Amino acid sequence: MSLNRNEKAAVVTDVAAQAAKSQTLALAEYRGLTVESLNKLRVDARAKGVYLHVLKNTLARRAVAGTPFEVAREAMAGPLIYGFSEDAVAAAKVIADFAKTNDKLVIKGGVYAGKALDVEGVKALASIPSREVLIAQVAGLLKSPIQRMAGVLAALAEKRGGGAEAPAA
Repeated sequence: MSLNRNEKAAVVTDVAAQAAKSQTLALAEYRGLTVESLNKLRVDARAKGVYLHVLKNTLARRAVAGTPFEVAREAMAGPLIYGFSEDAVAAAKVIADFAKTNDKLVIKGGVYAGKALDVEGVKALASIPSREVLIAQVAGLLKSPIQRMAGVLAALAEKRGGGAEAPAA
């Protein structure tokens, strides 16, 4: 179903707005995927905050013109699904994880921090833990020395407290 001029302008505006607030773009070819598989991918993407849409490449090129994602223009060929995310790794992770279980979804490339990524770059970006996991890891690292010190102080208090109470009994 073709879009009229106003609908195309609305799509370009919507995608440009999404690109303006995103850090990452991941591109994948979806040729041969069933509607059921695509719906599963969309549900997973929505749950992780990824804007995932099948777009006409000409409209996508217009939408990313003048943004850091413009470097992906060369990769915008064929039937592509576009994934934009505010989280640096979410779009790459959603597409790479789905591609692991479904060989018909082929990663074509992406963009992060204004630099074009090849297939291996997208997979490497996807292997980075999410923001929440990294925050939890840092919190664990900060908590560890404090826990050890508290353990040592508790042992010292027990030893001193135990030594003082023993003669009184």
